[in-house]
Amino acid sequence: MILRVANPIYDSVFKYLVEDLRIAKILISAFLKKEVLEVEVRKHEYTNGTRDNISMFRIDFGAKVRESDGSQHLVLIELQKTWLETETLRFRQYLGAQYANPDNIGKEESHEFGIPMVTVYLLGHKVGDIKEPIIYAVHKAYDYYGNEVTEGIPDPFVESLVHDSIIVQIPRLHGRVNNKLEKVLSVFDQTHKDKYNRQMLNIDEDNYEDDTDMMYILRRLLAAASDAKLRQDMNVEDEYFTAIENRDTAIMNRDKKIAEQDQYITEQKNQIAEQNNQIAEQNNQIAEHMKTLQATINSLINRGMSLDEISVVMGKTVEEIKSIIR
Repeated sequence: MILRVANPIYDSVFKYLVEDLRIAKILISAFLKKEVLEVEVRKHEYTNGTRDNISMFRIDFGAKVRESDGSQHLVLIELQKTWLETETLRFRQYLGAQYANPDNIGKEESHEFGIPMVTVYLLGHKVGDIKEPIIYAVHKAYDYYGNEVTEGIPDPFVESLVHDSIIVQIPRLHGRVNNKLEKVLSVFDQTHKDKYNRQMLNIDEDNYEDDTDMMYILRRLLAAASDAKLRQDMNVEDEYFTAIENRDTAIMNRDKKIAEQDQYITEQKNQIAEQNNQIAEQNNQIAEHMKTLQATINSLINRGMSLDEISVVMGKTVEEIKSIIR
């Protein structure tokens, strides 16, 4: 059976989706590939409310995870989602603020340490020529000779200074469902987008009927599709992105026109420079010719010829002869 559900690529729908802590837990567990015991939304939620020049949805989670050895610890999840191609600096600025946030500092007996952090980027665009839809950028520790250091790792001091990142290229999902995470992310796959309404996805629930978690996610998106406020919020996002696209198209056309004008000006400058070179070359030739005439006339004068005689020999008037030898 095909379900017509709200498209979670929209900030408003995605926010509605992950506000459900069960879904947040499913999502984070799939990303971390670990058992997540508890999830909480951190007290500060960050969204781009001004929508000045970019759409970037941000939300922070605290997740209590259980490792394979049975140990438990807290992990910060910094989740950022954007439709548009984004300057890396914007992510770095936000990440820097999180490192400086005192709420992200843990205490253990007599000392403080940074709570381990994982950043997750859900991108509505492709990253260079990287073909894999999901990338894990995981840090490791090495000695001077390049050998991995495992003894004593992870260590609170090291974990306070570095973090892992997970990057998802939504346009490269293309129906891939080879693991748990790709299955969860399949509800973001834009190949399911409704032909006439990009706010909706057409999802075959038969593909998930044996998975209670995925069915729960689909029911949440189904509820979002029938929520009048969310539909209005999606309309606002569409209006915003239409304005952005129109602006970008105008900027692109302007830049193209400027580039064409710059090319024309450059060509004109090159032509003028070439003409100046030709004129300079002609002036050099004229100067050489004048030197030759002067030398000839001086030679004839030295032989005792008068200016009248020289004018006859050279086919020039006496006045012209005088102007040459001045």
